[in-house]
Amino acid sequence: MILVAENLVRTGIRQALRVCVLAAAAATLAGVQAKGAGSPWFEHEHGAVRLIASGNTAGSGDRIDLGLQFRMKPGWKIYWRSPGDAGFPPSINWVGSRNFSGATMQWPAPERFSVLDLETLGYKKEVVLPISAGVFEPGKAVVLKARVRFLTCDDICVPYEANLALALPAGPDVNTPETGTIDAWRKKVPVIGDNGPLRVDRAEVAGEGTGQALIIGIAAKSALKSPDVFVEGPADYGFGKPVVQVASTGTNALMRITVEPAKRPNRKLAGETVTLTVVDGDRAIERKVLLSRAVATAPGMAAPDAMTYGFFAILGLAILGGLILNLMPCVLPVLSIKLLTVVSHGGGAPGHVRAGFLASAAGILACFLLLGTVAVTLQSAGMAAGWGIQFQQPAFLTFMIAVITLFACNMWGLFEIRLPGAVSDTAASAVEGQGLGGHFLTGVFTTLLATPCTAPFLGTAVGFSLSRGPFEIYAVFLALGIGLALPWIVVAAFPALVNRLPKPGHWMITLKRILSIALIGTAFWLFSVLWFQIGSGASAMIALLMGASVFTVWQNRHLTERSRFATWIVVGLLTAISMVGAGSMAGRGGDRIAGEEKDIWRPFDIAVVRAEVRRGNTVLVDVTANWCLTCQVNKSLVLNRGRVAEILDGGNVIAMKADWSKPDPEIADYLRGFGRFGIPFNVVYGPTAPNGVPLPEILTESSVLAAIEKAGGKAALAAR
Repeated sequence: MILVAENLVRTGIRQALRVCVLAAAAATLAGVQAKGAGSPWFEHEHGAVRLIASGNTAGSGDRIDLGLQFRMKPGWKIYWRSPGDAGFPPSINWVGSRNFSGATMQWPAPERFSVLDLETLGYKKEVVLPISAGVFEPGKAVVLKARVRFLTCDDICVPYEANLALALPAGPDVNTPETGTIDAWRKKVPVIGDNGPLRVDRAEVAGEGTGQALIIGIAAKSALKSPDVFVEGPADYGFGKPVVQVASTGTNALMRITVEPAKRPNRKLAGETVTLTVVDGDRAIERKVLLSRAVATAPGMAAPDAMTYGFFAILGLAILGGLILNLMPCVLPVLSIKLLTVVSHGGGAPGHVRAGFLASAAGILACFLLLGTVAVTLQSAGMAAGWGIQFQQPAFLTFMIAVITLFACNMWGLFEIRLPGAVSDTAASAVEGQGLGGHFLTGVFTTLLATPCTAPFLGTAVGFSLSRGPFEIYAVFLALGIGLALPWIVVAAFPALVNRLPKPGHWMITLKRILSIALIGTAFWLFSVLWFQIGSGASAMIALLMGASVFTVWQNRHLTERSRFATWIVVGLLTAISMVGAGSMAGRGGDRIAGEEKDIWRPFDIAVVRAEVRRGNTVLVDVTANWCLTCQVNKSLVLNRGRVAEILDGGNVIAMKADWSKPDPEIADYLRGFGRFGIPFNVVYGPTAPNGVPLPEILTESSVLAAIEKAGGKAALAAR
């Protein structure tokens, strides 16, 4: 029994020792796995740097994953491999390393830093530059000696040199906390290849000399947020910050990058290979592309391009464009309301006259700020923003028809009452001079009817603002409003001018009915635009609903005072039904190009334009819409008459029509390529102007013929 007991005791002791040994080994292994692999930090006044490895042993493979880890104090930065206008990137000298065959460093997508006129690229706070190192003898110990030279900058720049050392003993592959750190930063390295989240569709050079620019087109699998591109090209060229224009689809963008030309004469950027790093949030790609000569892009969006003007010059152009807008055909129907407003103040007190005209000016400014807000919202959502594009929407057209119809009914005398309560200062009372709210709405109405037209300088100012940010958009749109409101402001400043007019009387009833004809004509014009967008059947239904609204307000006089408010409820419901119905029928209209035009005007196709230019032909592109009155004036006075019409009819110049009456992302992108966001827009291409010769908003026969000649169409001019 004693012997058996001794054996049991010995067996228990052995098992206990075995458990202790296993536990100690597990604890040791856990300690190895938890221990990080990195050199001591090289600390300096503005941050720190060290060398890290994904394992604390050399492992069994022929490559080792390393990382150069930087931590910067607030405000300080280091530079990317191509730093931009200043600085230099980190570099490593591996002299003294053992069992080491070389290393390749990767670069996560950088940030852009814009200071004054300098553009630099780099990193703030923290960055790890992944490194793939090779070894001569896999499985044996590796000793790394890294002499790191780098520059860190804030308000000043300080160069540093750090000597880092890291020894990796022989042993199996074991992960460390640094493994995840290196992997996380490697995911921020731009994807090389065709399977990335972004795509480069276009890389062209536009313009010549100091007017050169790169035109880069990109596409994404999902909506773009804040795309940017970093260009690495020939050493003697400089590349600026891109002006980014996101398409209405939200997944495409066009970027224009100014180029500082090479100092060597006769150096051509077209035909050179550059590296593009395209970044959008957490997405980034890297592509090597061969630059081609742009065919269908304005030469750097050249004059009269907005990019050639300063901010304050653009504001001046916006005020001038808004003032000229008072003389454009879109605003002519509103002249009836303007005249009636002026006449209604005849013999009035100067203070009353001033208040009324200032209220109208305030309505104009408020409406322009509202339009600016809509533009900022659409731009932030990656949708198309432009001048007058609300007339592409049937619901908006229906609303404008309803408002114009009520104005005409009031001026014809179908109703003469004020609406009760808070809505008493409506468009109906505007023409009666009954309250500042009515004058305010007159200004709003004037602005809305002005948007289908453009004027000299207006396109340049709008193009500048929509290629910038919210501040520029609001500033330019406010300046446009000041220009349009200047006539009201002048009368408000000198109210005695109005006192020379006769006092209001019975004669005004006849004048109102005469002036209402202009509004009725405007309503019919808007109906023709609506017909094209939603078709004849739906337009007929809208016309019946508008007729029902007219009948309702006509019956208003037969109702009791208490029941009359129901009239406006019915009118509001009829208008809402019309707007919803028109919106639901969008895009069901027909082709507006008449049959006789189709033989002359080909449908716009940029690929065909490029092909015709390569054949030596001259092409005139007309971007137009049936809601654009300025476009129709250009067509009637220039394109369809005189020598221009003879040239186009004879086929000596190929005519192409880009119809923007309905929303069209391709046409919107085409306009953006020239820095334009509204119409009319005309451009002539030819052998000597493959980038196109943009024409002014208001066409003249001489300007069109000069553009044809400049584009190389002398034979076309001689053949006329």
